[in-house]
Amino acid sequence: MEKEKRNFFSARNIAILAVLVALVIVLQLWGSMIPVGAAGLNLSFVLIPITLGAMLLGPVAGLILGFIFGFVVLMTGVTGANGFTAFLLADSPFLTVLTCLVKGMAAGAVAGLFYNLIAKKNKYVAVFVAAAVVPIINTGLFILGCLCMSGTIQSFAGNYMPNLDGHNIMYIIVVGLVTVNFFIEFAINLVCAPALFTVSSVVERQILKKYLPKKVEENKKEEV
Repeated sequence: MEKEKRNFFSARNIAILAVLVALVIVLQLWGSMIPVGAAGLNLSFVLIPITLGAMLLGPVAGLILGFIFGFVVLMTGVTGANGFTAFLLADSPFLTVLTCLVKGMAAGAVAGLFYNLIAKKNKYVAVFVAAAVVPIINTGLFILGCLCMSGTIQSFAGNYMPNLDGHNIMYIIVVGLVTVNFFIEFAINLVCAPALFTVSSVVERQILKKYLPKKVEENKKEEV
């Protein structure tokens, strides 16, 4: 366990994680300016760096990046930049915070676990699975969170989606809040999967090329 902690908090991992955290923040803020769907929700371009982090650094990094994603979403709600999140925070603050944080964290962590498991047999397949898992879990837990806030969602529909007002809660969530966003995010992640695989492979080779000789030299000194 101590060895795993030391490996995760290496200079290489911290540097990569810092870049990915910056990407999560920038992409989420940028994506929040592009409304999509009947409710004017926003695309989650941050799913790409979350997926990349889960592959390069493992489930812990995926969880951290997912947390940052959820935190930024909440901040856009607090500031009023994201009207939907602001509405949920005002009506159901606890469940909104829980949903925003848990869905991103779970998506990143599970993607890392799947990638590590499948990459032992086929890294290319592992990339596509990880890229698919992130939007599926992110959206799945969003739906679950909305179901737990059914009254708030119906109230939102009544105020901002009159064409869906009067329908049952599942119809409002799937048709009004999820469908368009999910398929766009899913497609973006899958299209980027080959690029993510290439980037991860190149980075891995460069890290090995740079640090492996030093490690061999250290081992020789220890043996002496």
